[in-house]
Amino acid sequence: MITVALAKGALLRDSVERFRMAGLDFSAVLDPDNRQLMVPSTCGRARALLVRNGDVPVYVAYGQAQLGIVGYDVLREHQMPVAHLVDLGFGGCRMSVAVKDTSGYTRATDLPPHCRVASKFTRCARQYFDSIDLPVELVHLTGSVELGPITGIAEAIVDLVATGRTLRDNGLVAIEDLFHTTARLVGHPLALRLDQGELQGIIDTMQRSPQDAVGVS
Repeated sequence: MITVALAKGALLRDSVERFRMAGLDFSAVLDPDNRQLMVPSTCGRARALLVRNGDVPVYVAYGQAQLGIVGYDVLREHQMPVAHLVDLGFGGCRMSVAVKDTSGYTRATDLPPHCRVASKFTRCARQYFDSIDLPVELVHLTGSVELGPITGIAEAIVDLVATGRTLRDNGLVAIEDLFHTTARLVGHPLALRLDQGELQGIIDTMQRSPQDAVGVS
């Protein structure tokens, strides 16, 4: 049986739709009354694990799921040994440096050396600030990092930005982009090597655009 890891939250609906187009219907996970964390597909030949976004590559890396869909930002941050298969194109946003809109900073290099930067994505942040040769103290937060500059715990933040509304509503502005991120299909390397064509068929279908995949079952 094929097992796939699906991330709760913003990517879930589009992830379910892309797997449906590839012949695996996990639409039961979208039922607001669903409390199951392991959901069979309607065809009975696959099941979905409903997990947190950051746990998708973990389940895939350890072989508990052969396939998964997760944001590129998570892959960059956690760097688990999974096969990167398809850029699915949805869930687009950017990883950005943001500061208070009254700070006067217009680019990341304007930040003072050794200032504090708050982020959930400390690995990505460290790699970026090392690349521009700016030493900073990283503060790891797991909640609303926008509070960092507001409370004074940090001079700046590194976080995902989609529309920018949350930043604007909290008096912040993005001044530099680290990279853009979209949803990615990932796989377990050994499962892919041992695959007899079933996984590859799913991957091939998901490599097509959603318009091209309409009608696949």
